[in-house]
Amino acid sequence: MSNQMDHLVAELAMRARRLALNEGMTPTALECLQLFRSDQPTEITHSIYEPSVCIIAQGQKQARLGDETYVYNPSHYLVAAVDLPVRGQVIEATPEHPYLCIRLGLKPQKISEMFIENRQLLRPEKTPARGLFVSQANYQLLDAVLRLMRLLDTPEDLPILAPMVEREILYRLLQDEQAITLQQTAQTDSHAQQIARVITALKRDFHKNWRIEDLAQMACMSNSALHAHFKSITNMTPLQFQKQLRLQEARRLLFSENLDAATASHRVGYESPSQFNREYHRLFGLPPVRDLARIRNTAPELLNA
Repeated sequence: MSNQMDHLVAELAMRARRLALNEGMTPTALECLQLFRSDQPTEITHSIYEPSVCIIAQGQKQARLGDETYVYNPSHYLVAAVDLPVRGQVIEATPEHPYLCIRLGLKPQKISEMFIENRQLLRPEKTPARGLFVSQANYQLLDAVLRLMRLLDTPEDLPILAPMVEREILYRLLQDEQAITLQQTAQTDSHAQQIARVITALKRDFHKNWRIEDLAQMACMSNSALHAHFKSITNMTPLQFQKQLRLQEARRLLFSENLDAATASHRVGYESPSQFNREYHRLFGLPPVRDLARIRNTAPELLNA
């Protein structure tokens, strides 16, 4: 990093640490802006990454989507263009230099408006790109993020100035070559937007026994086209995607509502408790009862990351 970038990152870290006093997620006065802090490396956490950009001010994290691993740090930011089940892990953090992340939510409508007003940002259509990517941070992007963080010191300025800075951040993101996925998901009737529609349905009704034919019809695609485009964006099939959503929700139910495994599995749509136990073990590394005991005894933050 250049000296200018170093100063930006140092101030971002200072401001993030001043606001995020405790580990975990900290909301801010801006609904779209959240901070995350960890004072030590974490175990793998399973969560849904909603459309957002994650800027790390200090520390390092890795995210796994299917069999792919993405590493990001103050030199690189991560973007999720659609809802994705991701396994995340903070890999660099100490109490003296905690992991500090700034998360800004992204809205498809605002992305569409940006492309309508700035046609030069549009790139030629191609096969839908991966819905998760890591890209190199630049001075212009970090400077805009820092100015947004500074505005938190003057709440009276937020209603007028924050939307303008948010637009600038979005503009900087869309200048990146890898942001083609953001463009595709914002374009009406693009393959990526059709897949995003399927993802929304799976997320909303994950307990439902979806047929591939129904999902393909929803996307206005053939079964084979649905599989190809869905895999291109999410690195998994629709049924694999749904399985991860079900298992994550079952794990949350086990922990927060103190349900037994059979009840939780039925609640999320499993008809066979033995199949649920096998697939739960495969994803989380332990059967439900032992996994729940481990979380309660050693790492309750695994369900709150």
